[in-house]
Amino acid sequence: MNVVPRDLMTEIPVSSADFRGAMRHLTGGVSVITAGRGKDITGMTVTSVTSLSVDPPTLLVSINRDASSFPLIRRYGAFGVNILAANQLDVAERFAGKGGLKGADRFAGSRWVTAVSGVPLLVGALSAVDCEVEEIVERHSHGIFIGRVRDVRNSTRNAALAYWHGQYVAVDPDEEDAATLADVSVPARGRRGV
Repeated sequence: MNVVPRDLMTEIPVSSADFRGAMRHLTGGVSVITAGRGKDITGMTVTSVTSLSVDPPTLLVSINRDASSFPLIRRYGAFGVNILAANQLDVAERFAGKGGLKGADRFAGSRWVTAVSGVPLLVGALSAVDCEVEEIVERHSHGIFIGRVRDVRNSTRNAALAYWHGQYVAVDPDEEDAATLADVSVPARGRRGV
């Protein structure tokens, strides 16, 4: 592992509120991370999935250490990434904890298949990816799970669910969504950018 030592400025702290406000401007694709096997399953809604490498196919996801998914991913060494379609808002909300559902109860109301690793994958997701944990990097309140992709199930659908400014947004390249997103871009609204 390569580590570049450096002095970090710690004199000017950034508030949590300011940081959250900045991150609200970052549009993220919505995915459900699934963990566990059999009846010992749970999952969570995230926007923190990132492609790391194509060769070999690898991705990463950042998960709070207090999340119920964290110990199950660590225990079983696998996780699922279910990239949600625009019409799967109900799934996103269930796995975000709306209605107080926890653990296996979050899976009710949708069809799931069991991946080779044992994690549940969502039928009808834009893509469902089965990952084996290669490494866990723990920093501050979160762990970054680096996952080697073992299987991918792609849908023919193309309308995605995204999260922007604290709300879910449907993005469909076949509709007016792409033009709408272009209309609200920084130059179109006359804002000065960074």
